[in-house]
Amino acid sequence: MTANRIVAVTRPDLPGDGMARLGETEGIDLVIRESHEPTSPDELRQLIAGARAVIATGMDRFDATVLRSAKDLRILATTSVGVDHIDLADASELGIAVTNTPGALEETCADYTFGLLLAARRRIVETDGAVRRGAWRRHTMHEWLGADVHGSRLGLVGFGSIARAVATRAIGFSMEVVHHDRSRTTSPLSRWVPLADLLSTSDIVSLHVPLNSSTHHLIDDRALGLMKATASLINTARGAVVDSDALVRALRERRLHSAALDVVEGEPVDDIEHPILGVDHLVIAPHAASATLQARAAMVDRAVDNVLAVLGGQPPIDPVGQWTQ
Repeated sequence: MTANRIVAVTRPDLPGDGMARLGETEGIDLVIRESHEPTSPDELRQLIAGARAVIATGMDRFDATVLRSAKDLRILATTSVGVDHIDLADASELGIAVTNTPGALEETCADYTFGLLLAARRRIVETDGAVRRGAWRRHTMHEWLGADVHGSRLGLVGFGSIARAVATRAIGFSMEVVHHDRSRTTSPLSRWVPLADLLSTSDIVSLHVPLNSSTHHLIDDRALGLMKATASLINTARGAVVDSDALVRALRERRLHSAALDVVEGEPVDDIEHPILGVDHLVIAPHAASATLQARAAMVDRAVDNVLAVLGGQPPIDPVGQWTQ
């Protein structure tokens, strides 16, 4: 491997031993940004100047101006499955390999999706908060009523590996599972239905689609209007798949039973006055579906594998989009 190959890393303290393995590789110089705060375009341009490889997170935005500033860049390895934060067309034109981390987080994210589903339907977060506020003074038959999960109908929008893992868990809850995807995928776990049918008949709708021009605000006023007032919406995909304003309206007007979000449009949400934080029957998590030590370490390790492959003259292991060496 040629000496003096710079690998820039956008976050410190990445889990697992991938960074140590990379740093011990002969001919590689690691440049690690020592901050967990969001990156700006100027900061990214400065960080990756002269780099042959970048290891980034899904929170780092690589638009055309950032990519074109890195004259020596050969690979951009993101520690995520989603790649909507990267301009793939420009990366391809510049000969930059873009890789992601399929297979590293599917089961972990499916676990979390089901946790959000249970929290929304059974009001787990809300009831925990009530106890902590001292509101558990009596036992009645009419308070804290949620909705059953077992025996309900689960609609999966998108049917990739995470959605299929969620479907597997749903079978254990005796749920009927339907799905909608562009490929009309067949599966013993679920049956394909048109999107309008899925929205109008499901007790729980769970989103598992990438963010692109066709899925931006896929769940808008019209889509929410198709859903049952007793239904719940779960989003572990990308925040902008859901029109946040439309969701707030639907929850406030009680046109939807509940929602649980691991992702929010315009995240992170660091303003306690943000409208979405003032809505009842809504659980919000800080984009944490993959947040286990095992999954995050596997994601970093996979990114490192891709970097070492490309810098060693091999094709990327997990290429996204078009790439030519």
